[in-house]
Amino acid sequence: MNAKVSKLINEQINKEFYSAYLYLDFANYYDSVGLDGFANWYHIQAQEERDHAMLFYTYLQNNGEAVSFEAIDKPEWTRGDNTTPLRQALEHEKYVTSLINDIYAAAFEVHDFRTMQVLDWFVKEQGEEEKNASDMITKMELFGGDSKGLYMLNSELKARVYSAPSLVL
Repeated sequence: MNAKVSKLINEQINKEFYSAYLYLDFANYYDSVGLDGFANWYHIQAQEERDHAMLFYTYLQNNGEAVSFEAIDKPEWTRGDNTTPLRQALEHEKYVTSLINDIYAAAFEVHDFRTMQVLDWFVKEQGEEEKNASDMITKMELFGGDSKGLYMLNSELKARVYSAPSLVL
């Protein structure tokens, strides 16, 4: 595997674990304000991010590449109203999309088609992540200002269950 591609994937592992930390912090916020459904949503998001990290980890391991772990930064975001974590999540997902695109571009440059094929799944996943984050903002804007609407939205999010990714490496 190309050294630059391997390095970028190693860095992405750390970024995915950071994403999990960030989403756990969002869950912590929502738990503190009594929105357990929103907290559930972000607990599941955190699990997805940990699984993404492990997919990259497994991919490197399966290709004989060493994995190196770095310190995971403390999540930094400014608390605000109940929409703040949702907006932060959308911005973060856009950032992660840019990171995946950078790895893809590096793999394309060296004709690493196997890595590009694996990254195709992540590109699709990021499209879904950005749409979900955007939809959450829209729903909060539509229903979050009404206590009954917020209750229903919170109940909807509380019903979400985790589904592990099915990517063959």
